[in-house]
Amino acid sequence: MREEPDIARVASLVGDPARANMLTALMDGGALTASELALEAGVTMPTASSHLAKLVEGGLLTLQRQGRHRYYALSGHHVASMLETISGVAERVGPKRARPGPRDTAMREARICYDHLAGDRGVALYDSLLSRRILALRDDTVEIGPKGQAFFDELGIDLGSLSGQRRPLCRSCLDWSVRRSHLAGALGAALLETMMERKWARRDPQSRAILFSPAGKQNFERLLRG
Repeated sequence: MREEPDIARVASLVGDPARANMLTALMDGGALTASELALEAGVTMPTASSHLAKLVEGGLLTLQRQGRHRYYALSGHHVASMLETISGVAERVGPKRARPGPRDTAMREARICYDHLAGDRGVALYDSLLSRRILALRDDTVEIGPKGQAFFDELGIDLGSLSGQRRPLCRSCLDWSVRRSHLAGALGAALLETMMERKWARRDPQSRAILFSPAGKQNFERLLRG
C-alpha cells in the first residue's frame, strides 16, 4: 500500500467557513486571541475554542500562552502559502464573496502574505528581479542570480545571514489576486522589512493591505528599474 499525504484531512480543516475565516485572519503572520478569532469567524467563544483546538491538533496553528492569554498563529509560512494558493483557486472558480469596497483595491495592489509582499507590487518586484538577473529560475527553484549579491548588498540585506535560516532563502508563492508568482522565503520577508524600515510603506491597521506613501511609491519604482 502506498503512503501519500492525507489531503482530505487538511482540506476538511480549511474547508469549514469559520475555520477558513480564522486562518485568513492570521495570514499577516501575527497572533490573535481566541476571542479575536471568534469575532473574525462570527461564532461564539465555545464554538471558536472547538475550531481552534482542531486547527492546533491538525498542525495548522500554534498556541502560545502569555500570562492569562493564549495566542494563536499560523504554524509556518507553508500554511500561508497553501492558503494563498487556495485563494487563487477560489478566485478563479468562484463563487465570490461580497467585495468589501476600497480596501479590496488596496489589498490587490499590495498586501502582506505572512511576512512578504504580495499583490500587484509583489508580482512586479518578483518579475523585475528575474528580468534583471538578480534572481534566477533553475527548473522550479528560485536562486540568487549573477547580479544578486551586489543588489542586496546595496540594500543592506545580508544574504549569508538569511541563508543560515531553516526556511528557504528564495521561494515563489502563487498570488491569488494576480494569478502569478511573488517572492516568498527569507529574502521576500527581508525585502518587505527593508521597505517598512525605510518608511516607504506601512500596514493598514484594519486589513492586510500595505499602503505606500507617495515618496515610497517613487522609491519602489526606482527599485524596480534599478
